[in-house]
Amino acid sequence: MPANLHDWNLPASDAIAVQQRLRELVRIEPPKTPIHTIAGADVSFNKFSETIYAGIVVLELASLRIIESVGVRTTTKFPYIPGLLSFREIPALLEVWERLQTKPDALMLDGQGLAHPRRFGLACHIGVWLDLPTLGCAKSLYVGKHDELPLAAGSQAPLLDRGEQVGVALRTKRKVAPVYVSVGHLLDLPTAIALTLQTAPKYRQPEPTRQAHLLVNRLRTADQ
Repeated sequence: MPANLHDWNLPASDAIAVQQRLRELVRIEPPKTPIHTIAGADVSFNKFSETIYAGIVVLELASLRIIESVGVRTTTKFPYIPGLLSFREIPALLEVWERLQTKPDALMLDGQGLAHPRRFGLACHIGVWLDLPTLGCAKSLYVGKHDELPLAAGSQAPLLDRGEQVGVALRTKRKVAPVYVSVGHLLDLPTAIALTLQTAPKYRQPEPTRQAHLLVNRLRTADQ
């Protein structure tokens, strides 16, 4: 069972204090063991609704073959507040995690890691909670700026926020908009970049989070 580091239903001011406390636990380092399986996690919801759909898809890293997919429909009491989305999303993802038969060696989140105003985005938060190597691979920029990237696949530029590198803008496909990669926990940035490129052979979005996105959208559509 994961460690219970704090309550999830908190006032926003207390949630910020939790982020500021737990960010000291984030460790940026190369993985200590080989990564053979990688999972993608995603969440879908209407920002004004308490209903939330969460999913995790586990893949074999070498082949990108899907090993297991689990999704849930659940509810959340935490409001939609940018910068505090982990408090809205992670409890649902933990429900999914407990149902997984195959626990992955690393977890990729459709969201931010260190590329967060308090350097404690979704990928950091769940990584610290699960004590698991995690990375964020976001489709949109949240904080920071970067130079223009060459058009070639694999091009990257440092993502800088207040003079600090918090990740990279990474072009996974030629002439396609970049994704934004940042470390969550127990990984270093070169490994996070390598995992993103290795798992994105066909599409802009890497297969772990792409498959998780498809899963939660199927759950949401089936519920309408």
